[in-house]
Amino acid sequence: MLRRPIPSSGELLPVVGLGTYRTFDVAAEHSPDGPREVLRRFHALGGRVVDTSPMYGHSETVLGMLARDLGISGDLFFATKVWARGEQEGRAQINASFELLGAHTLDLLQVHNMVDLRNQLASLKALKEQGRVRYIGVTHYLSSRHEDLAELVASKALDFVGVNYSLLERNADRHLLPAAADHGVAVLVNQPFETHSLFGWVRQASLPDWAGELGIRTWAQFLLKFVLGHPAVTCVLPATRVLDHLVDNMGAGAEPLPDPGTRRRMAQYFADL
Repeated sequence: MLRRPIPSSGELLPVVGLGTYRTFDVAAEHSPDGPREVLRRFHALGGRVVDTSPMYGHSETVLGMLARDLGISGDLFFATKVWARGEQEGRAQINASFELLGAHTLDLLQVHNMVDLRNQLASLKALKEQGRVRYIGVTHYLSSRHEDLAELVASKALDFVGVNYSLLERNADRHLLPAAADHGVAVLVNQPFETHSLFGWVRQASLPDWAGELGIRTWAQFLLKFVLGHPAVTCVLPATRVLDHLVDNMGAGAEPLPDPGTRRRMAQYFADL
């Protein structure tokens, strides 16, 4: 698994992480075999970054429970979010995230979808100064907010930005990814499969013969390696609770990654489908 540095610290992170949206939102009182085995194998394959949010139903609860049961909490890089309005509501939600994830210190805390940005970002900065949070950031899942994210990246002391980016939706190429590179902000990519809708586009198509030169065996790896080929991307976060899909996704994090010319070739091949 390739690793890339967090620009603000130099800490290295594996380039393929694990999202939990929908996939870990199961009844917390059960021991979900799907998420359990996926998380276990993710860790065994060198994965560290697990992204969650209070917005994702039971996902924080299930993630924290399974990480403790598997004895891997200390090896994971927990990235969660605050999705609240007002300082009091935000602090209460953040405190709940600490408890649910079983963490005294959170690796990354982000303002989810820029909701109540002024109040929540102030709280995140205070927690970072106190040593309760290692890194802070902001996220959004809509391309219409990329310019706003780019302005934040350029003007605020952020460590991370979370953004949607895929072969189908490449608006982040215009301003946001260059801004992140210029200002030393790490990039977490959400929705690399467009909530799995991209597989509908490619299901009946064959991979190009030259995909093997990149070690690509599946369409999932094709889609993920395109994203990871952008040098500003720190980590991509495909979500799954299917073990075979997890193993497939993790395979995209091995060398080689596409250079700019090959990424253009990949985009053109996809556009011609």
